[in-house]
Amino acid sequence: MFVSHITSIPGVRLEGTGIVNAMKQSLIGPAQGWDGWSMRLFTLAEGGQTPRHSHPWPHINYIVGGQGTLFLGGQEQPVQTGSIAYIPGGEEHQFRNISGQDFAFICIVPAEADK
Repeated sequence: MFVSHITSIPGVRLEGTGIVNAMKQSLIGPAQGWDGWSMRLFTLAEGGQTPRHSHPWPHINYIVGGQGTLFLGGQEQPVQTGSIAYIPGGEEHQFRNISGQDFAFICIVPAEADK
């Protein structure tokens, strides 16, 4: 069993090519008893973005705050609080913050993808 609060989980500022103003919090995964899966929270500050990239694993996303865009399937689509997305493995994708407030989303992936 695991119970915590988002304010108790440290964030890691992400750096690398194509990453701007991005932070990741690893919320639940194998260390908390959820074998095989990881749930992370990404927060993109104003002007923030993830790199446009692809990888072999799928992931599930739920937008928990703000507004942004999701590049997926060759096009950019608006997303906002309450939006959901399934991104198949191998599909090029990118999240971008298009608002003046934080844009935050949950991302669930196979545990080996959360490194």
